[in-house]
Amino acid sequence: MPEQPPGQRVRNFDEVPLGYDAEAAMAEASRCLQCRRPLCVDGCPVRVKIPEFVRLVAEGRFSEAARKIKETNAFPAICGRVCPQESQCELKCVLGKRGEPVAIGRLERFVADWALQHGKIQAPELPPPTGYSVGVVGSGPGGLACAADLAMRGHDVTIYELFHAAGGVLRYGIPRFRLPREVLEAELEYLAKLGVTIRLNFVVGRTATLDDLMEDHDAIFVATGAGLPRFLGIEGENLLGVYSANEFLTRVNLMRADRFPEYHTPVHCGDQVVVVGGGNVAMDAARTARRLGAENVTVVYRRTRAEMPARTEEVVHAEEEGVRFGFLASPTALNGDDDGWVCSMTCQRMELGEPDASGRRRPMPIEGSEYEIACDTAIVAIGSRAHPLVPETTPDLELSTRGYIAIDDSGATSKEGVFAGGDIVTGAATVIEAMGAGRRAADSIHRYLTSERPTDEDG
Repeated sequence: MPEQPPGQRVRNFDEVPLGYDAEAAMAEASRCLQCRRPLCVDGCPVRVKIPEFVRLVAEGRFSEAARKIKETNAFPAICGRVCPQESQCELKCVLGKRGEPVAIGRLERFVADWALQHGKIQAPELPPPTGYSVGVVGSGPGGLACAADLAMRGHDVTIYELFHAAGGVLRYGIPRFRLPREVLEAELEYLAKLGVTIRLNFVVGRTATLDDLMEDHDAIFVATGAGLPRFLGIEGENLLGVYSANEFLTRVNLMRADRFPEYHTPVHCGDQVVVVGGGNVAMDAARTARRLGAENVTVVYRRTRAEMPARTEEVVHAEEEGVRFGFLASPTALNGDDDGWVCSMTCQRMELGEPDASGRRRPMPIEGSEYEIACDTAIVAIGSRAHPLVPETTPDLELSTRGYIAIDDSGATSKEGVFAGGDIVTGAATVIEAMGAGRRAADSIHRYLTSERPTDEDG
């Protein structure tokens, strides 16, 4: 797929991959072997009918391909851009055993973009209203997917979003150069066509509690994500110029600091930036810092490149854009100047030991190997955890030992009529995994609403 040249794209927030044209999409789709047992579908958390839509692309029937994807995935323009296809559907493609797998994600993106450009995004014919009402807490990928599936089954759905714009991590956590805002807005418009209502600036736990919402709805789906940042727990994290990746990316993405002074939300980003972490969020923060004018950006990661959880494509893009990597290094302190601003990071060199619970070799510190990296901005991108607001204001909601909402196999919580899914249950995961959880919860909620339930008289 053609891309913006690195020297050009590092000066803007426009999308990096430029997309297929029709000829290239058809040529790529024609590589699909149309396997009798499509393992690619098994690798997709939302079970998109991949061989069927790919065959339609190969035949040039793009509008039909878009409708086929929408049968199982309401948001293909998003998934085609941010899902880790290389570790999911494309990993299962038999062509990948001896060469390149079919570029399923790029084809999904092409189809979704083509449908948008040609005005072919049509909502399906909806069934008659069921009379049931469902509240969805959070407008991130899990909440959006659940809401879409429930709406397509005839239920009345209202999403409650704490920010002034919908999208959750899709809007505030992923930079525009990976997920353009017009793409997100188009997908949200599709949700509106399904009849879903979104209430903004609504903080569940403050504006109203889950118990309050249950008075207005027959069921609730909690999809608040894992938006509370984790920190290093080292000296100096309270210095000026130190961000969590959540704050840094939210300021830039949701509050439009990337378009200052048009939007009056400045964000401090110095010339010497250090990002701690090895996931996609770390790559997003590092690449964003480069676009904000940072001269030198270094990613510090305690393992090697082989163990990095970030998508290979994102790491390659970061390298092309001049981001440096300091592998086998772990921060031990952040150091400040006389004015309270961070001026350097002390790191300790690491070596890899035996595998830990993640299956990756555990990083072990090397005694006496400390060194310093000069920096005037430090961004901590080492993951996130569940925000406690909803659990704290819902005392009968059981939690796991890690502080996430506990559910059974159906997605039901300990509270009658309340379901949960996505990062608030599993901890931080991928967009498509959250969407898969949302779809599974929608199935369970639909069964819960439409099957016979005990009445108050039944006890």
